[in-house]
Amino acid sequence: MEYAITTATAKVAALDKRIRALQGGTSASKTISTLQVLIDMAQRDETPTVTSVVSESLPHLKKGAMRDFLNIMQGHGYFAEANWNRTDFIYTFGTGSIMEFFGADQPLKVRGPRRDRLFCNEVNNLAFETFEQLEVRTKDCIFMDWNPSTEFWFYTEMLGKRDDIDHLIITYLDNEALDQNIVDSIEQRKDRKGWWQVFGLGQLGEVDGKIYTGWAIIDEIPQGAKLVRYGLDFGYSNDPTAIIAIYEYDGGYILDEVLHQKGMLNSQIAAVIQNQEHNVLVVADSAEPKSIDEIATYGVPIIGAVKGKDSVKQGIDLVQDQKMSMTKRSVNLIKSYRNYLWETDKVGKVLNVPEHAFSDAMDAVRYGVVSLPKLVQPLTQEQRATKNFQAAMKRKERLRGAAHRRERKFIR
Repeated sequence: MEYAITTATAKVAALDKRIRALQGGTSASKTISTLQVLIDMAQRDETPTVTSVVSESLPHLKKGAMRDFLNIMQGHGYFAEANWNRTDFIYTFGTGSIMEFFGADQPLKVRGPRRDRLFCNEVNNLAFETFEQLEVRTKDCIFMDWNPSTEFWFYTEMLGKRDDIDHLIITYLDNEALDQNIVDSIEQRKDRKGWWQVFGLGQLGEVDGKIYTGWAIIDEIPQGAKLVRYGLDFGYSNDPTAIIAIYEYDGGYILDEVLHQKGMLNSQIAAVIQNQEHNVLVVADSAEPKSIDEIATYGVPIIGAVKGKDSVKQGIDLVQDQKMSMTKRSVNLIKSYRNYLWETDKVGKVLNVPEHAFSDAMDAVRYGVVSLPKLVQPLTQEQRATKNFQAAMKRKERLRGAAHRRERKFIR
């Protein structure tokens, strides 16, 4: 599939100052358009150049800008397998120019060789000192993109203080290639002032109602961390299935993304879990008892999460009270954490109901964490009564089924 040249692409291509800053809302084609422009530059070079594409971590790049780059190249028939170094993530064009991909968490590369062009993807997740190290080693132009969900160093240290900056704001309306279903989904949120300001209009704002705060991002699971749970949230066509491993360490919990993918059958989910560390309980969304029972037939120790009135809000509060960290390879988990919001009404009042968007990984975390013995809260009188009633109904259903089977046997 070829990638269309949209209004966003044309606007990005028209920028000509050293710093080319792309602020924009969701689905505005900031990353795709920038990569299209950089690919075109590399293919037109008369002498070989070096372009560096950098993001907060290599896992983030692999699931974002690097994947987009490869899709663009393959979609247009430009890609040559022999030119792609899968070890160092470097592509060599026919002109001799190269495009390299590396994470800002690799200090030797940040402070390493010079380049001609630079693209800082989701630059708001980079420290200013990291950007400066990259900038001073870049000869020609620097592209950067971000969602303006909060003020960061670009606004305080650069904008209005330098005359070599092109500052472009684009929105989903600049992306004519966008599927109409996505357009409709975006526009359904027009009544949410904070969200619409940032993700709809691409304007600097503060998204109201962020659910979790204060979680750290770490390089890897430290030695001595103990795996205590897997949290599982089911999905299929519209939503991904999310599996999150939960480790206990140093008075807190470390989260590690195991799976975040659509179209997973229960047999495939079971296989993923079986390929992880065994004999650790999986706590899944109890709204799908049939899936839980099927996964259990593969030998996976799995139970449904306990639910009841206000259990979501109580679970969120319990998770937020813990010291939480995430591995940097948990790209979808990190994105969910940053974008998991409370719903708001038409006047912007925050409600105690989480939005469905970005809930998959967050629900998996909650299922796993709230089930831990040391964190389990005593049931309220109402929850206990509900649980007893449900248990009684299940017993009644089992007895009815047994009686029906005996009756059929007698008739035969």
